[in-house]
Amino acid sequence: MSRPRSQAKNLGKRTKNLSSKTFYSALKVSSPPTAFSRNGRVLIVWGVLVLGILGVGTRLYKLQITEGASLFKQVKRQQTTRLLSYVPRRPITDNVGNILAVDRFNYIMYVHPKHFRLPYEQIAQKLAPLIPKPTTPKTLLAKFKTKDTGLEIAKFLSEEEAKKIKKLNLDGVDLDPQYVRFYPQEEVAAEVVGYVDSGRLGQAGIENSQNQLLTRATQDLYVQQAANSTILPNTLPKKALNLDQSSLQLTLDLRLQRSARSALKQQITKYHAKRGAVIVMDARDGSILTMVCEPTYDPNQYSKAKMELFKNWTVGDLYEPGSTFKPINVAIALETGVIKPDTVVHDGGSLTIDRWPILNASKIGYGDINIAQVLQVSSNIGMVEIMSRLPKDTFYEELKKLGIGEKVGIDLPGEVASHLKDKKSFMANSIESATASFGQGFSLTPVKLLQLHAALANGGNLVTPHLIRGIVDANGKLQWQPSLNIIPNVFKSDVAHKVVEMMETVVTQGSGTAAYIPNYRIAGKTGTAQKARSRGGYIPNAKNTSFVAILPVEAPKYVVLVLLDEPQGANTFGSTVAAPVAKSVIDSLISLEGLPPNPNGPKLKVKDGKRD
Repeated sequence: MSRPRSQAKNLGKRTKNLSSKTFYSALKVSSPPTAFSRNGRVLIVWGVLVLGILGVGTRLYKLQITEGASLFKQVKRQQTTRLLSYVPRRPITDNVGNILAVDRFNYIMYVHPKHFRLPYEQIAQKLAPLIPKPTTPKTLLAKFKTKDTGLEIAKFLSEEEAKKIKKLNLDGVDLDPQYVRFYPQEEVAAEVVGYVDSGRLGQAGIENSQNQLLTRATQDLYVQQAANSTILPNTLPKKALNLDQSSLQLTLDLRLQRSARSALKQQITKYHAKRGAVIVMDARDGSILTMVCEPTYDPNQYSKAKMELFKNWTVGDLYEPGSTFKPINVAIALETGVIKPDTVVHDGGSLTIDRWPILNASKIGYGDINIAQVLQVSSNIGMVEIMSRLPKDTFYEELKKLGIGEKVGIDLPGEVASHLKDKKSFMANSIESATASFGQGFSLTPVKLLQLHAALANGGNLVTPHLIRGIVDANGKLQWQPSLNIIPNVFKSDVAHKVVEMMETVVTQGSGTAAYIPNYRIAGKTGTAQKARSRGGYIPNAKNTSFVAILPVEAPKYVVLVLLDEPQGANTFGSTVAAPVAKSVIDSLISLEGLPPNPNGPKLKVKDGKRD
């Protein structure tokens, strides 16, 4: 039960009158706090606060002073991002600026047949008209059945083509945007330009050998970003995205390149030759205007080409030059004084040296003939008679002086050095110097032979064959060009010019009449050489046919070399197979370079040249 209200009221009054001590006793609590205990608690609180302040201050000192620099760097790293922008390779152009190679933004189309929602036939019908020819619905349908995902259908699709495909909204069709190396001239200059693979690495030609020149200098771009990773524009460095507009310019003439390829392909087809090559070079400085190898490939579709086509065999393969080397030996003989231009030698049709028989290609003898006539009829016997007057060690040293056994230093990958036997082997048997006199028993590259004939054309200097003109800016002004090596005076100027005049008689009176062009003075030399085996001896019924030309004779400027490997048929000689190609190329060269006619030159004296 509750206590009566009156009793509670009286209790309250009594309690009010009690002393503090009695009050605390009545409530059964401890004694009131002393002054010391109250101050102690205050001190404890203040102590805790001071310690907290000291801890915070110490931490702030450590963060701001001791670790401030490193923490600032860490924050900058977190707020700063590196832009990995795409830096395209420099374009490659011909000598007038026509694009041979360039980086281009386009699309690759992939299909994933397992994700198709429409029948294969319908998708093939929809896609075929939008893909560059010769794609047909039938070929697409066949491709769809070869793989169920990741099937590459088309490359180099333009932005416009990609938009049309996207509008179809086809499941299982992907368009992958990317920069790719594009070759607008396709196979026209493939043996020179080469190609870049999917990893953006140059794998052949100029793309490979001149990678350093083609790769633009890159700049690391660091910008700040907000908390949501948005790049802050004001932190982008000035001119950060500006690229130099320079390109790598070649000495190549695209017009002449096309013309030479067309003429060569026709002759290869006509004679079922294994392969062929045409090189046109400016004899004065070694710049190459044309370098054609057939067969070739499309660098835009390099994966479909045979591996051997990636090697430019005019710099990477050796062959015995045969009769096209005879003018070089004549120059050596004149230079050393063992013959004069009017010297007469006897060609009896055959010789036996070290029990080896030597014959002329015609199998007949020409009797007493002068040096020009030796070249006109391409007399092997006459050349042996000429070079036998030269001591073998001198002959060997003269060949070495011309760089036989060395590289020419051309700016293409894969060049091999020409091959000449060691001096001891060369001098051990007379047959070595005898065969060397008509261009066999040693080997060189086509570009080496071209270099040697250029020395005849330019008055006796060995120039470096090259394809790089330099780096040009957007206005076509040269910013850099290579330094080229020239070996002067390997022949006296009068000796070189006399040999060129003798070679002119080959075109007007001898085996090179198929290259004759009225009112133009052209020097030349035919060649038909056996193909040597790697292990020694010669391959039966296999030969190289060639023709080398120098023009114009009155002021030599250009050297042209045509070579066809293993033409088939009975009437296959340098005079019948290679010389007509050279004439076609020279015709184009005259037109493109605007070479003036010379009606005062010697006229054609025979209709058909002798075989060689």
